[in-house]
Amino acid sequence: MVQSRSEPVLATLTLNPALDIQTGVDVVEPENKLRCDAPRQDAGGGGVNVARVIRRLGGRASCVLPLGGATGQSLQARLAAEGLDAVVIPIQGETRQSFTVLDRSRGAEFRFVLPGPRLGAAEFRAIELALEALQPCPDVLVVSGSLPAGLNPGRLTRLASRVRRRGVRLALDASGEGLQAGLEAGVWLVKPNLRELGACLGRDLPDRDSQLAAARGLVAAGRAEWVALSLGREGALLVSANFAGYAPALPITPVSTVGAGDSFLAGLAWELARGARPEAALATAVAAASATLMSPGSGMARSADIRRLRPRVRIEVLAGP
Repeated sequence: MVQSRSEPVLATLTLNPALDIQTGVDVVEPENKLRCDAPRQDAGGGGVNVARVIRRLGGRASCVLPLGGATGQSLQARLAAEGLDAVVIPIQGETRQSFTVLDRSRGAEFRFVLPGPRLGAAEFRAIELALEALQPCPDVLVVSGSLPAGLNPGRLTRLASRVRRRGVRLALDASGEGLQAGLEAGVWLVKPNLRELGACLGRDLPDRDSQLAAARGLVAAGRAEWVALSLGREGALLVSANFAGYAPALPITPVSTVGAGDSFLAGLAWELARGARPEAALATAVAAASATLMSPGSGMARSADIRRLRPRVRIEVLAGP
């Protein structure tokens, strides 16, 4: 779908992209050779997955990412095959792979995530320059995924601060030091899961009251304008200064969990950037995540599934303007 001039301009940054490889076997067991199905390969990494789903929602998001080696070339070819705009920063290291195996006997996925390359100072500076050169300047930049090995989290804090000074709204999905670094600078939207937010704050969040209080605390402290807290099978919370809402998870049987969180972020960031009401944005986010759970491997959400599931999402408004 062609993006109209009235639609927001989005970009994604994936600092540690991966070529996702998926296959299946009858049973995973030690010692014996495991005869696998023909593999499927997709471009992966948090921001890449976000851009893939935004496209299926009818929008566009440029992908900014460092790529290196033969694996990087394969990943770039898959971005082009999906019609995604890519701003590639060449690096010396080899882009990583991630490997997912479905054990059909148990209906269980085994996910093997290989380490990514280290980024040199000059390579990270090239990423910063590429972001500054984006034309048109994005309304929203989604930074999603793990940090490259050895990257000083302070670099992410400084990057987030520079982005915000340019008037770009930053949406962040990271864990550990990456989450802390982004929140230090202050972001427009942050999407931790329950474990990540608890670790960031140094305390357990066992019930809805404590979860709401934690999200509201981030907003009150100016660390985020919107907090989307993923609760896994229990659903999700969305909180701002003037809104709090809860969406229970849809009763579906997951086929694969790969990319579900990225799909949630894609739906939420896309709708909020367009000025949608928070209830509508949360409904689209849950529908996109659910559609991805129904898709095998890293195929991500199908447009038809998102449209079909969205009316089934129930939103409980806990606080409004």
